[in-house]
Amino acid sequence: MTGTLFVCGTPIGNLGDISRRLEEVLQQADLVAAEDTRRSSQLLNHLGIRKPLVSYHEHNLRKSGEALMEKLKSGMNIALVSDAGMPGISDPGEVLIESCIREGIHVELIAGPVAGIHALILSGLPTARFAFEGFPDRNKKTRRSQFEALVRDERTLIFYEAPHRLEATLKDMLACFGDRRIAVARELTKRYEEFVRGTVTEAIRHFEAQAPKGEFVIVLAGADPLEAGTDGAEAPEEDEVLRELMNRVEEGMSRKDAAAEVAALYGLSKKEVYKLSTQV
Repeated sequence: MTGTLFVCGTPIGNLGDISRRLEEVLQQADLVAAEDTRRSSQLLNHLGIRKPLVSYHEHNLRKSGEALMEKLKSGMNIALVSDAGMPGISDPGEVLIESCIREGIHVELIAGPVAGIHALILSGLPTARFAFEGFPDRNKKTRRSQFEALVRDERTLIFYEAPHRLEATLKDMLACFGDRRIAVARELTKRYEEFVRGTVTEAIRHFEAQAPKGEFVIVLAGADPLEAGTDGAEAPEEDEVLRELMNRVEEGMSRKDAAAEVAALYGLSKKEVYKLSTQV
């Protein structure tokens, strides 16, 4: 008889969110597969549980995954945990879960917090329809292509981002999506949980003044339904486009970047908007 893979949701910041069921599963499992064994050992120590810990992360997916599959096939029960939150969501656990399902090994979910849902609920943005997009690509060109593919999506969009890439990502969002409503969250469930709510421009200014720290969840408003499905919207007045351009240039933005943002804002050609910027 094969064992069971228990996919365990763990606290995203507040250890008070540990459920009785999670504690029971961690006590009964034969071993714990962890993305970061140091962080997971702190969780086990907090609960007074001593269990063998096995490292399972994006850099050893194949080797460690094969070993874990063999243990499951031999009848061992394994608890899979991530650094924080739910394994399998923007997390290497996705691969192990898929392998178990394909091989007919029982998988059981131990419910727990999900940072993206937490941030969505408290964002102040529509929650009826949303899309989780995970971490944007690290490459600027690829990241912008990802965003441009979502420009007409009316659903609220959820992203994760690291602190050292947050400002660049927000600026690319402004260039691609325009100045939409946004909520940027950090330190979720912790004492100093923080939400920056407003427009994309306001979020950029906030983090230019205060260096980003911690892991972030970005919740971005979807496209306006009146605009999302139409290509024939009334063109903006040239004076309006110029005003938006010069506002950005006066704030220190290059003409090229300003033209890209304004073009995205109005659905215009970047080349034509840049040409307009050189005439003043």
